[in-house]
Amino acid sequence: MVNYAVPEPYRWETSFMVFYERLDDEHKGLFQSLFSIGTNRDSKAALKKCQDLMVGHFNYEQGIMSRANYSGFKEHKEIHDGFIAHLSKLTTPVSDEEVFYCKNWLAQHIKNIDFAYRGKL
Repeated sequence: MVNYAVPEPYRWETSFMVFYERLDDEHKGLFQSLFSIGTNRDSKAALKKCQDLMVGHFNYEQGIMSRANYSGFKEHKEIHDGFIAHLSKLTTPVSDEEVFYCKNWLAQHIKNIDFAYRGKL
């Protein structure tokens, strides 16, 4: 896997496009929610919103992959499940290390994992 740079300031940019409008829009929201956690480390509401957005996005994305009989579905779902397990254990205040981990995870996941489904769904 390639280790891509994490954008700073942390926001979605066109280099993260998967070329499915709803997925790109949801990815933008995930970036915004992680940015919000980074600027509001004590906010239980920001953390909960991020957790909920991630679960909702992963469920939608996995549904599309399943309906398309995407060959990488099983592995992709396992990766999502692992991140949700990690995210669900976070508590406020969220540490600098955890904020960076989550921001980095999303950036690497989109470019290394999600990009594999471009043009296949």
